[in-house]
Amino acid sequence: MVTRNIVCKLDKMTDLFSLKIEETVSKIKDSQLTSIEVCEKYIERIKNFEKEVKAWVHFDKKILLEKAAEADEYRRSGKPTGPLHGIPVALKDIIGTIEMPTECGTSIRKGKSYSQNAEIVDLLISAGAIVMGKTTTSELAYLGPSKTTNPHDYTRTPGGSSSGSAAAVASFMAPLSIGSQTGGSVIRPASYCGVVGYKPSYGLISRNGILKTSEKLDHVGVFGRSVEDVALLAKVLIKKDKYDPATIHYSSENMLYETKKGPLFDPKFIFYKTDYWKLIDKKSREAFEYFIESFKKNIEIFDTPSYFKDIHKYHQLIHETDLANHFGLYYKKYKNKLSKYMQDAIKKGNKHSAKDYVEAIDFMKRSYNSYEEVFEDYHGVLTPSSPGVAPKGLKSTGTAEFNKVWSYLGTPCISLPLLKGESNMPLGIQLVGARYDDHRFLGVANWLEKECNK
Repeated sequence: MVTRNIVCKLDKMTDLFSLKIEETVSKIKDSQLTSIEVCEKYIERIKNFEKEVKAWVHFDKKILLEKAAEADEYRRSGKPTGPLHGIPVALKDIIGTIEMPTECGTSIRKGKSYSQNAEIVDLLISAGAIVMGKTTTSELAYLGPSKTTNPHDYTRTPGGSSSGSAAAVASFMAPLSIGSQTGGSVIRPASYCGVVGYKPSYGLISRNGILKTSEKLDHVGVFGRSVEDVALLAKVLIKKDKYDPATIHYSSENMLYETKKGPLFDPKFIFYKTDYWKLIDKKSREAFEYFIESFKKNIEIFDTPSYFKDIHKYHQLIHETDLANHFGLYYKKYKNKLSKYMQDAIKKGNKHSAKDYVEAIDFMKRSYNSYEEVFEDYHGVLTPSSPGVAPKGLKSTGTAEFNKVWSYLGTPCISLPLLKGESNMPLGIQLVGARYDDHRFLGVANWLEKECNK
């Protein structure tokens, strides 16, 4: 199969695709663009590339254009418009919607819809965004791969479980998308597909109405083509929700402003190679080492904290236990419809003791208190987003070993598509911040993005 770099094939649509989302919204509000025109550009991309990429499980261009026409009419009426007015947004197919099926990557839920929209869907609509369709996910947001391919090389995985959400943005079939992360399901596909993937701090975005896999580990994350784009989308989604007790009151009003402003002086970073450095292929390791050398004035290399090994163990224990609790009924009734990945996880989860589970939860607080001390002297932690470029083949979504720690600790993290590895495939740098310091964190990420793109 011929490798095709979709990112380079923008032809006459380059002008639109080069705009930041805030700029596109501004042009729509000023009548320089219509929502219909914007949606038509993405429809054309879907027509040209969906056959190979396979990012969508539900997409209806007629409905999309109808909603775009409604958005344009609303704007012409003179009514106040929201920060995402007229912008189409793709949703991972675990996010509940009334008007579209939510199948969660399993035949068990074929054709089934939720009885109400997820909280974040209503927030999108209130902000003027248009839900453009549902993107593929790994089976029940775990490890069983979807049909989706990597837009940069159709023979490679896009990562998972937010496979379609990352691939849709990477192939310019969607300007923004929403995914989720329990282990590495935002950061890893962002790295493999060459887009920006941002997982906010635990508790900032509601999971109400979204498939639950682990109460303590599940995060909602977002994809875009720049730090400013994901900051704008996250700003809309951050809100306290009484139906998700993990959410907190957190003002996102100035999030985009703080992102643009960035740090007052050049930031200082710690780079953790981690114990998984040996997993990285030679070409990717060279790229990471070049990055470190380029920012040697800003980066200090530290040994990985010893307690990180325990975090990996505890993350797995919590994840497997929660999968067994949430999908035990599926295992009893539809075992033959579940992948071996899911069957094995449920079997292991059923064997974990309550004592070990409580210990794993308790270690979260203790380990985060140790980690937080980093931010007394540094602006962030840098690591690889993934142990190299997207692996060949579609039978696995890759490994999340560089991501699980941050899902466990509930910290904000972002993958920035700053490097190239083997076969000129994208390779992400992962920036990690302090919990609930997302405003400053995104400003630092924006600084790093701009410095690398100079």
